[in-house]
Amino acid sequence: MECRDIINTFAPCLSDTLGVSTDLANFLSITLGVLIVATFPLLVTILLIWVERKFAARVQDRIGPNRVGPFGLFQPFADVIKLLGKEDITPAGADKWIYNASPVVMVMAVLLIWAVIPLTPVHVGVDLEIGALYFVAVASIGTLSVIMAGWASNNKYALLGSFRVVAQLISYEVPLALALLVPVMLAGSMSMVGIVEAQTGMWFVFMVPVSAFLFFISSQAETGRAPFDLLEAESELVAGFNIEYSGMKFAMFFAGEFMHVFTNGVLMAVLFTGGYVGPFVDQIPLLGLVYLLAKASIWYLLSLLMRNALPRVRIDQLMLFNWLFLVPVSIINLILVAFLMFVIRELGLQPDDPRDFVQNIPQTVVLLLGNVALLIGTLTVIRNRFRAERLAEQSTMLPAQAGD
Repeated sequence: MECRDIINTFAPCLSDTLGVSTDLANFLSITLGVLIVATFPLLVTILLIWVERKFAARVQDRIGPNRVGPFGLFQPFADVIKLLGKEDITPAGADKWIYNASPVVMVMAVLLIWAVIPLTPVHVGVDLEIGALYFVAVASIGTLSVIMAGWASNNKYALLGSFRVVAQLISYEVPLALALLVPVMLAGSMSMVGIVEAQTGMWFVFMVPVSAFLFFISSQAETGRAPFDLLEAESELVAGFNIEYSGMKFAMFFAGEFMHVFTNGVLMAVLFTGGYVGPFVDQIPLLGLVYLLAKASIWYLLSLLMRNALPRVRIDQLMLFNWLFLVPVSIINLILVAFLMFVIRELGLQPDDPRDFVQNIPQTVVLLLGNVALLIGTLTVIRNRFRAERLAEQSTMLPAQAGD
């Protein structure tokens, strides 16, 4: 039985082999699908904590976790046990319902994204025709959870961190959505499976590298990781929106952040580097999961490198970078790709078989040249602006020096 949906594959199997009623089979299959989608990211998060701590240690010339288990592999489990033993404190002035619901909303916002991510050619939670739109909608729920935590904690530092979230995350959703429209336009579908299948002959990252860069930077800002970690700047906000949380509630915020970062890596793999596409996937579908995780890991490590190599920016610098750079470039990039796709169609350069690598080369060359031209133009504008600012600063300093 060939089917792209786990639910539709498992339910007939129960009915045919075990004689289970259709309603019960559908209920059990839905439960199984939910457990798989919810469990897999949580298990991966345990490993990611160890990977990030080891990676940060190497960047900072340290050893990292090396006491609990071989190479410190069991350190995340020790951390979980420690958090389980901590007292769960609810502030006296907190809104208890919202305060307790916020960590759950944070984790659920990330888990819901995995419902539309194609793991292999035959294993997809739900193949929605509006999968890309679904991602944009669900990703905004994480912002709501942070606002809930800051407001319900009855703490001025937590509330200030929440205000920064509103400014930062909502602002960076604009270039994120604009960059997401490019692979949707290239694939001619909003389905995540459709976007992956459209990259069988050529990955989109080679066609539209500017869009991949914009999506990567915007997703990094949306997770609130360095250099965009203003919502939990320890030096200014005393750990930010989750300052009043402890025990497993704090651990849920922690896990939600790690899952969100890796989920962004998975989305980069799905949207721009072919997802599960790779050799022998048609013969062995589970190889697609290996390819997907390998590609996602590369993007995840790039995210870790940004976090450990770049300094944190100020709130004004963050907003200027978004509205004066990312948003204009995203709009121009979207218009440029749409125009180039029109030119490609008029010139007959579209591949007859999207799975053929050679037939994708003309289209890729045209789109890549357009992206290079956009990149050169953007860098030229930035250089001229900074040169003008530097000359203006020097001109104001010369009269003062002459007076001295």
